[in-house]
Amino acid sequence: MNMWEWFVAFILGMVEGLTEFAPISSTGHMIIVDDMLFQSAELFTQEVANTFKVVIQLGSIMAVVIVFKDRFKEMLYIDKKAVTSNPRQRLKLSTIIIGLLPAAVLGFLFEDYIDTYLFSINTVIAGLIAGAFLMIAADKFRPASGLTASVDQISWKQALLVGAVQCLALWPGFSRSGATISGGVLLGMTHRTAADFTFIMAVPIMLGAGSLSLIKNWQYFTVDALPFMGIGFISAFLFALLSIRFFLRLIDKVKLVPFAIYRLVLAGVLILILI
Repeated sequence: MNMWEWFVAFILGMVEGLTEFAPISSTGHMIIVDDMLFQSAELFTQEVANTFKVVIQLGSIMAVVIVFKDRFKEMLYIDKKAVTSNPRQRLKLSTIIIGLLPAAVLGFLFEDYIDTYLFSINTVIAGLIAGAFLMIAADKFRPASGLTASVDQISWKQALLVGAVQCLALWPGFSRSGATISGGVLLGMTHRTAADFTFIMAVPIMLGAGSLSLIKNWQYFTVDALPFMGIGFISAFLFALLSIRFFLRLIDKVKLVPFAIYRLVLAGVLILILI
C-alpha cells in the first residue's frame, strides 16, 4: 500500500465522517470526491471499493454510538439507575423501532430497483434539489408553539410519520438526516430534538445493514485492502465525532435553510461538471 492509497483512504473517510449525518447528502459528496476525483475502484476493484464505503459508514455510525452512549444504555436497560429514575418519560426502544419500520420495509421491497435505477449522478442531483426544498419548507411551515423539546417526548405517531418521511432518503442524494430532521420539524419537534432522534434512529438500521454487507463481502478483506479500510474507518470515526458534536450545537441556531442553500450550490456544481 503506497502513500497515495493511504491519502485516498484518509480523505474518503474524512468526507464520509463530515457529511454522513449533516443534511447535505454524503452520497453527493462521495460522487464528487471519489467517483470524479480519486476513483478508489481503480486502486483496487469495484467490489473492494464498495466494501470500503460500507466500512467507513460503520466508522461514522460508531461515532453516533459514542455521542449517544447514555441514551443507548437507557434504552437497552444497561444503565438501570438512569432508566428507573423516571422510566415513563424516557425515549424507548419501541419508539425507535416504529420510526425504522417504513423505510426498512420499503427498502427491503425495492432494494434491487433502487440499486439498479436510482444510483446515478442525475438522480443524486435531483435528490439534492428536492431535499433542499423540503428543508426550506420545514423551516417556513414549522409549528410556532407546543414544540416537542426532547426525544423523551416523541410520540409513536410522530416516530411513525418521521419514519415515513425517511423513506424519501431511499432516493440517493435526498439525505436521510435532511429528510428525517425536516419531517420532525414539520411534526412539531425542535430542530435539536429532530436531529437527536435522527442520529439515534440511524444506528440500528445502518449498523445492521452494514454488518450484513460485510458478512456477505468478507472475502474482500485481503491483506492489501485491510490497511486501506482501517485508515478509512478511523478517519470516518474521528471526523464524524467532530461533525456530530458541532452540528448538534449549531442546528437550533441556524435551522435548515443554510444547509438547503449549500445543497443547491452542490447540485449546481455537479450540473456544471456534467456539462
